[in-house]
Amino acid sequence: MSEKTEVDLTGAKENTGVWLVKVPKYLAQQWAKAPGKGEVGKLKIGKKQGKSDVLFTLNKDLINVSALGEKAESVETPQDHPMTMLSVGGQTLAVFTETSADKIRVEGMVIQRAECRPAVNENYVKLKKLQMEACTKPKRLTEQIDRAITNNFRPVSNHVANLEYEKKKKAEGRMVRADRQQVTDMLFSAFEKHQYYNIKDLVEVTKQPVTYLKEILREIGLYNAKGTHKSTWELKPEYRHYQERDEEKN
Repeated sequence: MSEKTEVDLTGAKENTGVWLVKVPKYLAQQWAKAPGKGEVGKLKIGKKQGKSDVLFTLNKDLINVSALGEKAESVETPQDHPMTMLSVGGQTLAVFTETSADKIRVEGMVIQRAECRPAVNENYVKLKKLQMEACTKPKRLTEQIDRAITNNFRPVSNHVANLEYEKKKKAEGRMVRADRQQVTDMLFSAFEKHQYYNIKDLVEVTKQPVTYLKEILREIGLYNAKGTHKSTWELKPEYRHYQERDEEKN
């Protein structure tokens, strides 16, 4: 972009209202695959208990994932994505687009913020598991060299990024909250290994503040106040994927 850029304010003058929606990365990737950048799904807006009830349904021809290696053919993204409606919070927000002619156009003013979240089911858990495997897979590169490497690399006791993070934590006096969807994914990954966890262990796994962690756990989990597994958390029945295996053992 050049230093002098022309801005088209037509959208602002027309008072066009737009929604600013945060979507999962995989959903944005699927949208980009839509033929001719056409329809990607349907949006259903209704009312539930006096509040807005918004549901986005992805087109069936876009639910197949094909970017996760050999196992990708058997993986489908969740089709239904409920939206959590958020206020703009007194901010003045606008949506801009940039053209090839070094022009910026105001498409409209943001009148509503929202978070688009997937309906957590077996397909979603399987998709996230494959994504985690792909991220942890080592990337090796073999390169033939024609001369000796003379650079001497010395290890450091601590990296700059780590020092800045520790400084930030100490300054805030508390743990730094991660993205809500990221913490949810970490919790599902942990409950795939064990059925029950106490809150102390989950804090150690996620590195999140206790109050923030309990807020997320109330959405996906149940707290055992008594019984054999007293003072522990487990997933709600609709999110459990080990139930059939346990019943076979019994």
